[in-house]
Amino acid sequence: MISVEAFADKAAAWLEENLERRTDDSSTAPEPNYAIFHNRTHDEERVLIDAARAWQGRRVDAGFGAITWGPEWGGPGLTASHERVYASLERRYHAPDRHESVLVTVELVAPTLHVLGTAEQQEQFVAPFLRADELCCQLFSEPGAGSDLAGLSTKAVKGEHGWRVTGQKVWSSGAQFSEWGLLIARTDPAAAKHRGMTAFMVPMDTPGVEVRPIRQMSGGSTFNEVFLTDVELPDSLRIGAEGDGWKVALTTLGFERSSSAGIVSAGGNGTDLVRLAKSLGITDDPLVRQQLADVAIYERASALMVARYAERELAGGVPGVEGSIGKLVWTQNLKRIGDAAAAFLGPKIVADTGEPDTFAWTEHLLGAPGYRIAGGSDEIQRNIIGERGLGLPREPR
Repeated sequence: MISVEAFADKAAAWLEENLERRTDDSSTAPEPNYAIFHNRTHDEERVLIDAARAWQGRRVDAGFGAITWGPEWGGPGLTASHERVYASLERRYHAPDRHESVLVTVELVAPTLHVLGTAEQQEQFVAPFLRADELCCQLFSEPGAGSDLAGLSTKAVKGEHGWRVTGQKVWSSGAQFSEWGLLIARTDPAAAKHRGMTAFMVPMDTPGVEVRPIRQMSGGSTFNEVFLTDVELPDSLRIGAEGDGWKVALTTLGFERSSSAGIVSAGGNGTDLVRLAKSLGITDDPLVRQQLADVAIYERASALMVARYAERELAGGVPGVEGSIGKLVWTQNLKRIGDAAAAFLGPKIVADTGEPDTFAWTEHLLGAPGYRIAGGSDEIQRNIIGERGLGLPREPR
């Protein structure tokens, strides 16, 4: 196996050939964007997704896009340490944004199918998903279930030639751009609600699938409602055994929480906050320095949590409470960053006067609460940590 140092040299040389290096020259730097949920048109979103897909494919082909995956999946089979080194190097360059649709496909659905899919399903989906040749969305949440995933009402009825699915899903990020959806549906209404669910892969162009974008307060339409009306699926697209949908959902959500904690790039970060404080000339204020230090500490904690999780996964572990802890730390830090920016800017944050790096921070403030719900609310994360990690009594239900 190539050493981390030799791998870093190889990665640095490849990045130098393929991307433009970031500089400290503010005159050439792009305008800061602190949006967590962006306001883009459908065509603008498509351009960004296409760029992200193309970059992911190039990374995989060069050995830098699926670093911990084995050669049978198109990766070099290296360690999480190699992966972290590459990620830190890529941040020095202007790389295409890793769009959420690509992240869901690469970081959530591909590993779920790798763990729980049949050999045929793994062959069909894993490599194309890792390269982002095809994209996948999650079809989990429902309007009447809230954070109670087990309370879903979408039904899949088994017939002679497969399954017939009817129901509604909501908050499905990127569904309008996805070729596939990972669906959890109720298949046994008589069973306990955690036991009567089954998972399926759904081709999003199947007759009966309708995607309706949801307009957010930030202006964009990242999320969608997905209606399924008598959608017919072959049994070969079932993931896991009948009744194992809860296990599939928990596996995917475990990957989602670890991904949210350290992979998703959304809103402002500690570096942006330091730049803001410098531009305002307030870095000598001890209270400002304390706020900057708090953000830096929690960003480091999130990075270490993700590193620990990655090493555990590489050793054959399955998603556990580490993902919930990391996700909780990350979402809390989003709020911490927004609160600090608002304190630094004061009245400048409430009106768009044209002054750069001021009103733009409102996009962070408006979007941050959303990630305290996405992937399981903060309250759900605390229940998971307490009940499954610490062995505390279950919350009264």
